[in-house]
Amino acid sequence: MKTSRILLLLGIAALVATFFALDLQHYLTLENLKVQQTGIAYYRQVHPLLATALYAALYIAVTALSLPGATILTLAGGAIFGLFWSTLLVSFASSIGATLAFLAARFLLRDWVRAKFGARLKTIEVGLEKDGAYYLFTLRLVPVFPFFLINLAMGLTPMRAWTFYWVSQIGMLAGTVVYVNAGTQLAKIDSLSGILSPALLASFALLGLFPLLTKKILAAWQARKIYAGWHKPKRFDNNLIVIGAGAGGLVSAYIAAAVKAKVTLIEKHKMGGDCLNTGCVPSKALIRSAKLLSHIRRAKEFGIAKAKAEFDFAEVMERVQSVIKAVEPHDSVERYTELGVEVIQGTAKIVSPWAVEVTTADGLKTLTSRAIVIAAGARPFVPPIPGLADIDYLTSDTVWNQREKPARLLVLGGGPIGCELTQTFNRLGWQVTQVEMAPRIMAREDVEVSELVQARFIQEGVDVKVNHTAKQFVIENGEKILLAEHDGQTVKIAFDQVLVAIGRAANVQGYGVEELGIALSPRKTLDTNPFQQTNYPNIYAVGDVAGPYQFTHTAAHQAWYAAVNALFGQFKKFRTDYSVIPWSTFVDPEVARVGLNEQDAQAQGIAYEVSTYGIDDLDRAIADGEAHGFVKVLTVPGKDKILGVTIVGEHAGDLLAEFVLAMKHGLGLNKILGTIHTYPTLAEANKYAAGVWKRNHTPKTLLEWVCRYHAWRLGN
Repeated sequence: MKTSRILLLLGIAALVATFFALDLQHYLTLENLKVQQTGIAYYRQVHPLLATALYAALYIAVTALSLPGATILTLAGGAIFGLFWSTLLVSFASSIGATLAFLAARFLLRDWVRAKFGARLKTIEVGLEKDGAYYLFTLRLVPVFPFFLINLAMGLTPMRAWTFYWVSQIGMLAGTVVYVNAGTQLAKIDSLSGILSPALLASFALLGLFPLLTKKILAAWQARKIYAGWHKPKRFDNNLIVIGAGAGGLVSAYIAAAVKAKVTLIEKHKMGGDCLNTGCVPSKALIRSAKLLSHIRRAKEFGIAKAKAEFDFAEVMERVQSVIKAVEPHDSVERYTELGVEVIQGTAKIVSPWAVEVTTADGLKTLTSRAIVIAAGARPFVPPIPGLADIDYLTSDTVWNQREKPARLLVLGGGPIGCELTQTFNRLGWQVTQVEMAPRIMAREDVEVSELVQARFIQEGVDVKVNHTAKQFVIENGEKILLAEHDGQTVKIAFDQVLVAIGRAANVQGYGVEELGIALSPRKTLDTNPFQQTNYPNIYAVGDVAGPYQFTHTAAHQAWYAAVNALFGQFKKFRTDYSVIPWSTFVDPEVARVGLNEQDAQAQGIAYEVSTYGIDDLDRAIADGEAHGFVKVLTVPGKDKILGVTIVGEHAGDLLAEFVLAMKHGLGLNKILGTIHTYPTLAEANKYAAGVWKRNHTPKTLLEWVCRYHAWRLGN
């Protein structure tokens, strides 16, 4: 702890200790006040300014130090200064004292609390940043909540001090007037409980609902304002219209149909969206073929003297298409029609908050709906690098049309997509150069993860170039060349084909977003609130078009909330739960993660412990010839509560599921350690990682006594 914090803490402790050691609380009782009332009133008449200053200073000190007696001081103010002046004095003194307590709690405790409970407080802090004034105002209006606790608790939040001050001053005014007014009739008061009758407490409780009611009224007014100028139909064709038949759109439509709502799903291209047609399914099919080739090249490791594979790249790519065809029925028009969804293949355009125009092969028609879910997805981001437009570049959308193998492939990007395709095409016999502007590939993962994956890439023949920033594409003597900056120098990288894989951009144009004025976030996605609503309350957005995650499983996760809120939000709305989000990158070795990794925890100032188990020691991994990687678990210091897990190794994404379940339901490492895991399986790595934590937290003192007990039993 910093010296300034220690000094402040000691100063506060000394003042509080003095208060109780000298029994000063005796003076702040109702009985003493009534006895001393005449003398205090006389002093105020003789020294009006000094009495006022002393009273204000005492009130500030009592509230700032969270000492008992503020209620008595308020009554004293009413008895001595009268209703008007006492209300004025108490209003400012109490707010100033409360703010000092607020600032002291923030200075002394906020960093410690954030370090210890940062992950759990994140959601609360987001809500307080947006609606903190409403919550504080509500608490101030209801005297049953101890004000000193509110002061200290709010100091641990991100609320601005000025906001805390003015909201406190306004919110405490009603209670102040009640107590000050009671103080003007001090002689008639026998006990503090007599001031607040049950009826008055009930009135305060109802008053406390006022800011929440105000919030509801404000939301209704904002909705009315944004809908102004739009004609709302008296009758609707649909309960829900869904734009886009990717993961988010399909799940939204499925849920609506399951609860017997009238739902229409509109898709302009292919059912299944990116995941089925250009993303998850084709990439994993291609990765599987490439991995088979890598195993054949490793034949000697498995006791096979010689193994060789002959293949045609075009045939491999045709297998990818056959896999897509095999999965297509899961996302087909026929299946969703049978489920009760009206599926229209055409181009949608939102023309009003309740109407969508659809252009099909048969012409144009307009559909109306009470609610709309936008699941328009994303597209590969193509950076504005000079000369790139003159190159016949590939993206993660177009690479699946490739049937010929170029001699030299340049992959631009070291994120998940870039890394998966880099290794895959290298294993398929392409000469691959990977260019990444960051100091390492897979920069969102911890350093040892990046290093392990990069080492495997280099071992397999990939030319990995980190710290290289693409500046320009040129053609010299008929040869395609990338000019990149590295360590202040220009580097030339020759290639035959380039694959741009540096991320994806949300599809926010072309279907009415601009015309309606649907708000965008700073990330250039559709801006949504915790209920997946856009600035139009009846228009929702899910998946890549909304963010913040670009995963198929999070799109489906958001879709549940969007569909339920859209159909039943008038009764109850549900906030999207992002507390436990897993993801995997399907390179070899596979990388999977849930929750925090070390670099995230350090960036957020969250304290943690690390327990790491090396999979190279696992029996099944050794038998499979895959003895590499690790399971790394971050836990709360001194506890088995899981903050995050990173797994690197064979089937990492599958192994992660146990930790996802544990985090979702609050199970710690002791529960995982006490669960039977089949031998020999890779899943035992999870149990052994929990065992590492247990060994690091061995009760040494207890074991010493146990050792003595056993020795005693032996007669020693």
